[in-house]
Amino acid sequence: MNQLTNPQFIKDLFRHYQIAPKQYLGQNFLVDEIALDDIIRAADIKATDLVVEVGPGLGVLTQEISIRAGSVLAVEKDRTMLDILDINLKDVKNVNVTNQDILRMDFSREVKGKYKVVANIPYYLTSHLFKYFLEQPHKPELMVFLVQKEVAERIVAKPGEMSVLAVSIQLDADAEVLAEVGRQSFWPSPKVDSAIIRITPRVKFPEVVDRKQFFRIVKVAFVAKRKQLHNNLTTGLHMAPLEVGQWLAQNGIDPKTRAQDLTMDQWVGLYRTFPYHYQSSTI
Repeated sequence: MNQLTNPQFIKDLFRHYQIAPKQYLGQNFLVDEIALDDIIRAADIKATDLVVEVGPGLGVLTQEISIRAGSVLAVEKDRTMLDILDINLKDVKNVNVTNQDILRMDFSREVKGKYKVVANIPYYLTSHLFKYFLEQPHKPELMVFLVQKEVAERIVAKPGEMSVLAVSIQLDADAEVLAEVGRQSFWPSPKVDSAIIRITPRVKFPEVVDRKQFFRIVKVAFVAKRKQLHNNLTTGLHMAPLEVGQWLAQNGIDPKTRAQDLTMDQWVGLYRTFPYHYQSSTI
């Protein structure tokens, strides 16, 4: 048994260092051996892999990753965790711990070549972190995250339950929820359950070259979720109702449809047939 999955050991560790978990950083530490094994298995880590871990915390995931990976870059924002990590990883030779905010890090300078990302993500960071990695000049081969269950379900949503988050992930990657992880699997316990999600970046829609324009359309369409797509697009894009109707008809979309009902192919179709060039002053 990994002692870092023992709640009492963790409590004693915090008491020794006279610190406490920081709620504003979403510090809920995984104490479930089964969930830990599921994360490692999902990442399919090989001896040649470079793995980037965001928020290693006490190092429970870091230890398991390091056994299998060629090298590990662990990015920890909380300086108070560094001394604990030094102790818990003292016998590990292939881990580089850096005290940085991942969202402010010059990632392309730190990481060269292929890599995977594995992390127990603080809930507040989730959507920002997805965007951060999917917009990197060289994207990860694979991402395995432990995230809030509700967020995981939103990411893999099908037409009828789509959201801006679902569209933004599914534009650039395949995503699947692999397992649910209950709130009792953490110390301290969060108020919600979690899930393990695997995201595999790939070029799915190469025709979307102007991402700013694509997401302009998507965000306008979702502005008022209960409103029909035709109304949101007419108001948000400052277009004539007739013109919007023709645009939707061109893509085989009923004007009474709501944004959450569209497929990814329909979103890309709307982007390809949008009758105007992007004008930043219009939104």
